[in-house]
Amino acid sequence: MKTTSPSIYHRVLRVSAVLLAVLLVFESGLLSPLTKDLAQNSHIYVANVIGVGAGVTPTDLNLVTAELTKQRTELEAREAQLAERELNINLNQPAVAESSDISTYIVSVLLFIILVLLVLNYALDFSREKYLLSLERAS
Repeated sequence: MKTTSPSIYHRVLRVSAVLLAVLLVFESGLLSPLTKDLAQNSHIYVANVIGVGAGVTPTDLNLVTAELTKQRTELEAREAQLAERELNINLNQPAVAESSDISTYIVSVLLFIILVLLVLNYALDFSREKYLLSLERAS
């Protein structure tokens, strides 16, 4: 019987399944609660880093808008200080846990899809080899 070496597609599926499994263990905090907290903080950091800037010529409307934006920024800074105090006393923890659960579910679904593709691929390869073997015997 002729053996075939795994194709690049097989290798990619296996590597991605292993990487997603490791990521899922890390995200869910199965090994240590520290990994779950690290993942949550990483998500929050990445979300805060992304931003956009633009410039316009100054007009009266722009100056009023800039003043309102300045006041809004001050209010947001106060809200951020309040949120930081709430985090220090762990009042805001359920909202952060929900975002972690969503990322864990997404990674779980991706891992399941890749595993289904991997099993389906091997099943189809097996049936193809069986069919080719029956053709060889018939000839």
